[in-house]
Amino acid sequence: MKKDQMPSGRRMVLRIAAALGATTTVGLFSVDRPGTSGGTTAAPAHPTPSLPPPTGKPPGAPGPAAGPAVNRGTASSSYRLQPMTAYAPPRFRRARPPVRQRPFLRVAGAGNTMVLTFDDGPDPRYTPAILRTLRRHDVRAMFFVCGEMVAQHPDLLRQMTEDGHVVGNHSWSHPLIPTLPPSRIRQELSATSDVIERSAGAAPLWYRAPFGAWNRLSFEIGAELGMEPLAWTVDTLDWKEPGTGTIVRRVLDGAGPGVVVLSHDAGGDRSQSVRALETYLPRLLDEGYHITVPRR
Repeated sequence: MKKDQMPSGRRMVLRIAAALGATTTVGLFSVDRPGTSGGTTAAPAHPTPSLPPPTGKPPGAPGPAAGPAVNRGTASSSYRLQPMTAYAPPRFRRARPPVRQRPFLRVAGAGNTMVLTFDDGPDPRYTPAILRTLRRHDVRAMFFVCGEMVAQHPDLLRQMTEDGHVVGNHSWSHPLIPTLPPSRIRQELSATSDVIERSAGAAPLWYRAPFGAWNRLSFEIGAELGMEPLAWTVDTLDWKEPGTGTIVRRVLDGAGPGVVVLSHDAGGDRSQSVRALETYLPRLLDEGYHITVPRR
């Protein structure tokens, strides 16, 4: 069975998702707009910490999109005393997000903005081509990665972060979360956050449940690990391999302010997904959409 092909209990999963409910437009996070002094910040549904504004790099310039900004203060002079370790300021710790009851589905209050997301990678067969296309158009995206794939291909994860993409947690082995005991859910999420931090230097701030199947424990454990849950607005269903043209049509038909698009860069034959991105991305840009990533 392909990683994103739903098991026979797909209807059960959809009932779980329906029971949890789905957010519409949520103004949780600001949107990173490279080349500006700051992103547009919508009123949060719950108080959440915000990162400093973007650094003013040209559009598409690589740069970290997650984690605290580096303090680039005046370099220390040789005659200045350095603080003793025992009295140094405590290391910055991001406040734990609240426990959500449902995942976020879209970006709010961000103008003509869309977010592209790719799940299940990194995969050396398809991820590099997707990164090249994004780089060619000076666009950043989100990659929800599986820990077992990161462990095999840490170099691809580093390429993602070096290009300024946001890396999210998609569990270690892509299980059906509601069927797991609490200890296994914690292991799936924490092990993936750990391998991402070891490979990229920062733990993820976002996570997405495999198959979009969330439960209360996943929200609680995700929040304990400092992550917010992000789902999607438009599902390309590219895991079904419907044809490049069909994927392109689904993205363009579903395009709109605040839309989050779900595609895949692993988990099966993703050549259609790669070719579709090459087609719909420039068309979205020509139509005036700003493709960006969320920030916290």
